[in-house]
Amino acid sequence: MMIETRGLRKSFGDHVVLDGLDLDVAEGSICALLGPNGAGKTTAVQILSTLISADSGKVGVAEHDVAREPDAVRAVIGVTGQFSAVDNLLTGEENLLLMAALHHLGRAEGRLRAAALLERFDLVDAARKTPATYSGGMKRRLDLAMTLVGDPRVIFLDEPTTGLDPHSRHTMWQLIRELVAGGVTILLTTQYLEEADQLADRIAILNHGKLVAEGTPNELKRLIPGGHIRLQFTGARGLEAAARTLGEVVRDDNELTLQIPTDGSARSLKTVLDQLDLATIAVDGVSLHTPDLDDVFFALTGHPDTQKGHVR
Repeated sequence: MMIETRGLRKSFGDHVVLDGLDLDVAEGSICALLGPNGAGKTTAVQILSTLISADSGKVGVAEHDVAREPDAVRAVIGVTGQFSAVDNLLTGEENLLLMAALHHLGRAEGRLRAAALLERFDLVDAARKTPATYSGGMKRRLDLAMTLVGDPRVIFLDEPTTGLDPHSRHTMWQLIRELVAGGVTILLTTQYLEEADQLADRIAILNHGKLVAEGTPNELKRLIPGGHIRLQFTGARGLEAAARTLGEVVRDDNELTLQIPTDGSARSLKTVLDQLDLATIAVDGVSLHTPDLDDVFFALTGHPDTQKGHVR
């Protein structure tokens, strides 16, 4: 595992922020850390990135113990997010060259690395301009490019697309996917549930410092009741025959549809279809419906301040 915590605990005075967190993130994957404000997400990232120390528990990044080998951890990680490290008084190119110097790259190597990153992040035309003239999306791309100067194996992304327009957000998503395809491991905190659903291989949900659920997006959606298979029929005869065969269903004679409760798995869909004699019952359409991450988040945290695809 590239990121591993066992029994991670942290308190500030009498306030327990992390209460025995166990987390595993595999190499070359994206794990999204979700939770309402105060759940412990930021504190977990600060401990993993060596900014603060844990009270107790085991914390490892890239097989280095965070408490005993903080310098080794810092050498393999990058951190970027909503609070940009970009210097608005320097040009985009100068920001990258500064990062290259901080990573002790030679002048020639630093210029080559900066040029490659400007090309990769579509910032060549803006290289000699100061970030004060950049759009929000361009600043985020530059910030991420600066993180990559050190060629990190693990990147902590703290709400990387907050405030961006939909086009810029999707551009960032594609860049993040490309990083993971290249073997980088990412721990993502985000307030956008759609972002976690689109990007994450696995999602961990924190509430009051505890891990309340963990799994793939689809696994989490199957935890919540309300999933169903919807069958559309070409005529009333097929609808009637299927209703008799399947038993407990929600029937709509006007729309010629049946809804059958399901856990959302492909196996449950196959079971329903196997019960029907499709040679004699004309099924016009089949669709599988599951709760979304908004439903999961609300059910597991009881947090009321959610909008579609967005955790406030």
